[in-house]
Amino acid sequence: MESMPIDPGAAAIRSVVLAGATDFAGFRVACRTLWAEQVEPSRVDWHTAEDPEGDLFADPAGRRGDVGSMRPATSSGAVVESSPLRIPPRLMSAIESAALHRDPGRFALLYRLVWRMQTEPHLRDDALDADVVHVQQMAQAVRRDMHKMKAFVRFRTVEEDARLGPTQALDRDISESLATYDANAAAEVEAEAELAESEGPAAPHADGPLHVAWFEPEHHVVEATAPFFVRRFTAMRWAILTPERSVEWDGSRLVLGPGARRDQAPPADAGERLWLTYYESIFNPARLKVAMMKREMPVRYWKNLPEAPLIGGLVAHANERSARMVDRPATDPSPRHAVAPVTARETRSATGGAAPTGIDTLAAALDRCRECPIGEHATQAVPGEGGTKPRLMFVGEQPGDVEDLRGRPFVGPAGQLFDRALKQLGIDRRDTWVTNAVKHFKFELRGKRRIHKTPAQQEAAACLHWLESEIDLVDPGAIVALGATAARQLMGTAVAVTRQRGQWLRRSDGRRVLITLHPSALLRMEAEHRDTAWEAWLADLRHAADAMREPPA
Repeated sequence: MESMPIDPGAAAIRSVVLAGATDFAGFRVACRTLWAEQVEPSRVDWHTAEDPEGDLFADPAGRRGDVGSMRPATSSGAVVESSPLRIPPRLMSAIESAALHRDPGRFALLYRLVWRMQTEPHLRDDALDADVVHVQQMAQAVRRDMHKMKAFVRFRTVEEDARLGPTQALDRDISESLATYDANAAAEVEAEAELAESEGPAAPHADGPLHVAWFEPEHHVVEATAPFFVRRFTAMRWAILTPERSVEWDGSRLVLGPGARRDQAPPADAGERLWLTYYESIFNPARLKVAMMKREMPVRYWKNLPEAPLIGGLVAHANERSARMVDRPATDPSPRHAVAPVTARETRSATGGAAPTGIDTLAAALDRCRECPIGEHATQAVPGEGGTKPRLMFVGEQPGDVEDLRGRPFVGPAGQLFDRALKQLGIDRRDTWVTNAVKHFKFELRGKRRIHKTPAQQEAAACLHWLESEIDLVDPGAIVALGATAARQLMGTAVAVTRQRGQWLRRSDGRRVLITLHPSALLRMEAEHRDTAWEAWLADLRHAADAMREPPA
């Protein structure tokens, strides 16, 4: 923020130039200084460095460069010490939100309200004052816009070699400018993201495909909303493009950048077609309320929503579809899976009293298993996968949320860390077998999130015969137990993982088992301990890599 007198006279108009449209820190400094100098609101012109047209009398040189860190000064050049300002906390929150409004006169309004709060003490209790009401309405509009951004952003997967299609390249047009964007603003938002990360498990650097979204906010809410997407999509590489700001997350660092064009966003892909099919199938015409839908999903957002073209047809035929639903005869609710549940005894009976004779048979039986309650609530069973006759088998605890949805083991955040370790040790995952001791995802709901829950001993014991059948079918040369649950299942007794990690134990069938941590344990560690823990974990796994290179017994 920079402040300069236009006229050296006593009644000179002060021109305040903030570093950007979201420079609330600079606004606070300016408020303190202007109040200390007793500069009335009517004598202050507010501008930002991004204004397309500046004040006719402002010094153009003062409009360039990093002005956000400068302190205002008097006409004599002496820096003024800030004077304390008293603002009620509830109103301070509204002022901070209203500062993100698109109204070009917002800073003048906010300073006028701050000034009046000091000179008119009764205003603190006057909820019907015109300025107070105006600020509250602006704050509400900003918060609503932030909510809509969280709800209506739609990511599209972008190929690594063509991130923005045939005519533009994200790395050249956006990412390079991201690195040169205002460092102060980027640091503030990155600090918020780091604080958000500290509230939950940390994630490794995301190595998957980039997901790009286009959004057109009504107000300056991109920086303020970005930490939400960091928390929601921590393990995903993503970028959100808007006309005025862009933000990119690489799995560990949040970077802000300038705006983009609509044609720089990627076109529709196969995943979007799948989403449209899903959206169309879950549309319930009997619950249609057009006015409420438009209030919660304003028409101005429709042009950027892939499902918007379907809405007109779905609404037009809603009455007809509702009538068909009423006329349709009642049906008994079907189970989640079309196949009937099966127990271990039924499986062995179907195979002549023996265990499953092939991996495909085992996988089909797994999906129908209901020997414990976990299978009833999970999306699907997650069988092991890998090469034929692998020298090494890795056994984890249970599938996670991502694995449960995809039906494959170790493909979530812990799986990414696992793949990174294998690559560093020179192990090709296709030459190993990767599985879990428990084949279904056990979780508890917290809001809309499914949080991992450790399986009970009885639940793990019910799944043991599936693991033993898998070991017999795969016949690995050695096994790595990732975590305490896997170690207990493989060894038949509790194992002190922290004391016996990095050591080879021998099962009753003669197979060797290496004990070490589950990769998710590293993700839960504090940041300062993560590098040390990573090196120790690699040292454990290096024993398994050496075993792969030994000649077969």
